[in-house]
Amino acid sequence: MPDPRPIGVFDSGVGGLTVLREILRRLPRESTIYLGDNARAPYGVRPDDEVRAFSVQALDALAGRDVKAIVVACNTSTSVALADFRRRYDLPVLGVVRPGAAAAALATRTRHVGVIATPATVRSRAYFHAIKDENPAIEAYEHATPELVPLVEAGRLTGPEVEEAVRRSVAPLLGDRDGDGEFVFPLPPSAHIDTLLLGCTHYPLLVAALQRCVGEGVAIVDSATATASSLAELLSVNGLDTPTSAAAEAGTHVQLTTGDVSAFRGTAERMFGEAFPDVQGVELEAGSR
Repeated sequence: MPDPRPIGVFDSGVGGLTVLREILRRLPRESTIYLGDNARAPYGVRPDDEVRAFSVQALDALAGRDVKAIVVACNTSTSVALADFRRRYDLPVLGVVRPGAAAAALATRTRHVGVIATPATVRSRAYFHAIKDENPAIEAYEHATPELVPLVEAGRLTGPEVEEAVRRSVAPLLGDRDGDGEFVFPLPPSAHIDTLLLGCTHYPLLVAALQRCVGEGVAIVDSATATASSLAELLSVNGLDTPTSAAAEAGTHVQLTTGDVSAFRGTAERMFGEAFPDVQGVELEAGSR
């Protein structure tokens, strides 16, 4: 039987809106509830226990709204505690690391993939292991880029300061390594990575600056499209999808934030136009499960 209940989507802030955008393209009849914990972003510089605790509070809130599946659109939360979430909730829970790793493994031609992510995601080695699971021959180089999430959360996506922050963040992946494993500069991107995996859902909002930095010879891959495809398959396999016939009504969408509602709405409107006027503030409480 088709299931009209909404899909829950969670991120530490606005980054997961990039995943939500692809979900709506892939599954236009589905309803969604998005929750961004903007008040406590970024997660990537926090200890793992704190990331886990904050994430559980958000996911409990979504589960309490009777969602039929949850997409953890936060790479840090996925990397730190996806297995914990799957044990906690009696509904499908999808992360973003595996879909992104699979997309990068398919994209690379030279089998050299760079990964930029938050410090917590890099610390977990989640992308390294996921990419190696896809193809053990791929060399995966992970690099923490903590400057970028605060820029996106502040709505700063263009300008000289953003370009410089992106350049500093990505520079170590554009050189080669010497015999001691140290980066050597300067070398063109083609001498090292040919694929850059954006291991944080905030980073696609900086994709123009990132592409200018790495050059056209480097493919930029993010997890959003692959995650939306994985979600469609997950819903179908579990019999949870909403009818997609022409007669079916379009889904409804609610966006929740623990932070500033007007700031969140501004970012959402830049991405979706005025399609989603229903942005609400929410407070999270410690889980009781």
